[in-house]
Amino acid sequence: MVKNLNHRKANISLRLVTDNGQPAANQEVKIEQKKHKFLFGTGGFEAIDLAGGKPDGAAVDETQAAFIRDKLDKLFALNNYTTLPFYLGRYEPQEGKPDEKRLKAGARWFAERGITVKGHPLCWHTVCAGWLMNYSNADILKKVIARVERDVSAFAGLIDIWDVINEVVIMPVFDKYDNAITRICKEYGQVRIVKEVFEAAKRANPDSVLLLNDFDTSIEYEILIDKCLQAGIPIDVIGIQSHQHQGYWGAEKLLDVLMRFSRFGLPVHFTENTIISGEIMPAHIVDLNDWQVETWPTTPEGEERQKNEMLEMYEILFAHPCVHAITSWSGTDNLWLHAPAGFLRVDNSEKPVYKALRAKIENEWTTKETNRTDADGRVKLEGFKGTYDVSCMGKTAVFELDKKNELELRLG
Repeated sequence: MVKNLNHRKANISLRLVTDNGQPAANQEVKIEQKKHKFLFGTGGFEAIDLAGGKPDGAAVDETQAAFIRDKLDKLFALNNYTTLPFYLGRYEPQEGKPDEKRLKAGARWFAERGITVKGHPLCWHTVCAGWLMNYSNADILKKVIARVERDVSAFAGLIDIWDVINEVVIMPVFDKYDNAITRICKEYGQVRIVKEVFEAAKRANPDSVLLLNDFDTSIEYEILIDKCLQAGIPIDVIGIQSHQHQGYWGAEKLLDVLMRFSRFGLPVHFTENTIISGEIMPAHIVDLNDWQVETWPTTPEGEERQKNEMLEMYEILFAHPCVHAITSWSGTDNLWLHAPAGFLRVDNSEKPVYKALRAKIENEWTTKETNRTDADGRVKLEGFKGTYDVSCMGKTAVFELDKKNELELRLG
């Protein structure tokens, strides 16, 4: 297992000056990392109701609001990145009436707290809008393109990272039910559909970060990516789903996936990760959605297993240079498929994985240092890339540690 974390770090020489431009010479200085450049993520869907009200316009009652705030406070003391839902069948159940106001309220709630937001997904054959089926395939494609342009443009500055299209490998052969996206994928082909939606998203926000996302980590996904890149499609990031309801992948599979998908030279995001803290889903289930249970409890033994497996997974992914983000899909238990896959239990209590991963990030992967400036107000730092606070002479300053080798900071 790779242990070298130098690719996560940078070196900088800071020169601290006072309001009148004089060097803060021979002074104690405290430097503390406040946010990682690396994205540690989890779902943040409940912030939409909290900040924007329920779909029917009613506000969340205060008891429930306090519960949601407690949950989100805990989850985003651990994470700096979240995903918000843009499934067309729910975001725009009636044509021309998108849920933009509530989604913007949720996105702003996170932005105000310094949390980076991703939208998921702009195009997918599942949770697709029924009203699209009223149109010809040519018109469906036009409306999908228009949807992408509309929403990426509307949320620019609030959401600049998008899962543009989801699960394209299975899209043209998906047969659970008829839907508009599978129809156009069958007619026009995977590469054309990917090209159309990616180019629409890039037109709408040239500064956006665009992901191709899939659960299929077979050679079929590699072939699709290769075809898309040869077609000049502006894919910024490869998204890998890792819903491990049937058991932990293990280090060997993780490293194999990383080896195969890093060959494209693009950043990789582990976009949807789940590791179970209860009974493992039976191996004979082919489609995870076919495992329908009323309850799926967490157990003490399962929680210990989940902690160990997730720590190993995060260590492997954080150590690999191509990985830029990890999203644990369910922040709490009893969400998708009722799975016990969260950092928190259903009552918001912290599971062992929460405490262990938070300790790992804060104690091993975060830089905090007390030093002393020289006669010219200079101090050197090697630390993990991200946002930092500097405290000196009772004043503070903020800086980004990434590529700059030297920086002058005015204490204010």
